[in-house]
Amino acid sequence: MSTPIVAQKAPYPVNVEAGKTYAWCACGGSKNQPFCDGSHKGTGLGPKMYKAETAGTVYFCGCKNSKAGAACDGTHKTL
Repeated sequence: MSTPIVAQKAPYPVNVEAGKTYAWCACGGSKNQPFCDGSHKGTGLGPKMYKAETAGTVYFCGCKNSKAGAACDGTHKTL
């Protein structure tokens, strides 16, 4: 599988800590959305790393089709 599963058609708001790195699930199969739990094994997809520059809320992509990587870019509105 090289096409991600749509986990949800909305972003996941997450409070992040400055300087911390997060492994965003790019395959859509994780049971720990929006983060990777290793479910991507054998899919040809892997997690994308997101390093928070500042503390605050980040809207992680839930549809797994964002052109902005881990961040929501509104693509879910067209699915």
